[in-house]
Amino acid sequence: MPRFSKAVSSLRSSEIRDLMTLASRPDIISFAGGMPGNDLFPVQAIEDLFKALDIKKKRIAFQYGPTPGLPSLLESLSGFLEKKGLPVHTNRLLITTGSQQGLNLLGKAFIDPHDPVLVENPCFIGALSAFRSYDAELRGVPVDRDGIVMEALQQEIDKKEKPKFLYITPYFHNPAGLLYSSERKEQLITALQGRDIPLIEDDAYGDLYFFEEDREQLKPIKAINPEGIEICYTGSFSKILGPGLRLGWMLVPEEIYQKCELIKQSADACSPSFTQVLADEFIRSGQIYSYIATVRQEYKRRANAMVSALKEHLPNYVQWNEPRGGFYLWLTLPEETDATKIVQLAIEGGAVFVIGKTFDPAGTHNNSLRLSYCNNTLEQIAEGIPIVARAIRQVCG
Repeated sequence: MPRFSKAVSSLRSSEIRDLMTLASRPDIISFAGGMPGNDLFPVQAIEDLFKALDIKKKRIAFQYGPTPGLPSLLESLSGFLEKKGLPVHTNRLLITTGSQQGLNLLGKAFIDPHDPVLVENPCFIGALSAFRSYDAELRGVPVDRDGIVMEALQQEIDKKEKPKFLYITPYFHNPAGLLYSSERKEQLITALQGRDIPLIEDDAYGDLYFFEEDREQLKPIKAINPEGIEICYTGSFSKILGPGLRLGWMLVPEEIYQKCELIKQSADACSPSFTQVLADEFIRSGQIYSYIATVRQEYKRRANAMVSALKEHLPNYVQWNEPRGGFYLWLTLPEETDATKIVQLAIEGGAVFVIGKTFDPAGTHNNSLRLSYCNNTLEQIAEGIPIVARAIRQVCG
């Protein structure tokens, strides 16, 4: 019998990944996965860009590349990030094989077994999985509509055993869909300054805002660039180009960069050159900006359709906030509700979503659920939401 390591023995499959098999059934409407709309990918644009490349660039696309990323992409991506005010000249940029690898690199760089790590509750399941793989002690800090709850965070920061870092997703949070207020970000900065607790700021959805008036609120903490905090800013091409490229990035201080580059060397040597060339050309052509503007409006249309359906069909005891961007709606049910029963009934009716305990660091709190609208047609939303609402009423009354 194989004698596996303690670290791998504790790993479990993500419930979202398990649901993907179910979601692929043609008779199921899936509100489960946070996948971009298949119909929205810039297939023709990417095909044309690749055809237009000279033979030298095409050969680069087929070859191994430097561990930090292709120099051309590092340059164009730096320009893209600089437009957001990010301090690209005083930090180091590292291309990662999806932002998930970035979280794994940072986890390996910081976490020893049983180290406390602060995360939001609810929290992105990919981060929970990454940090658990290094045997972290995950401490969930609740969020409200403005961001992480400061009183609860302060209690964790003040504990004798200092957390290795704090991980947050402030911009159209996965799964809660919330956008941190500017005031809450300032409070967070004040709480972390001088405490020697690095901040991992995960920004996978910030470009997908629905309202121009939110742009100032979307300014990354990394762009504010406060003194006394080591900030590791991570991002991804998955939601603004395509997850199949498996490309993300991290913008981090020099000392952290050096460790993460060494870890990446042993993990995969380099991220795919082929997709790096495509991403570079997409940025340099300027098409990334018009493409993001287009999908932003389409996701807003789908979100509005789901909001309208929820208003029509949900009982009034269900709490939720209308999304201002991103991919998700987070429903909160009466305290004693078990969302597992609801999803089972919904599946029988022909729809599926992700239950709340999936995103709870302790894996117990289950009176909530996440609905994604990103990969659904308006017709699927109109058909699927009544199924979810019926299942909720059957369980909750």
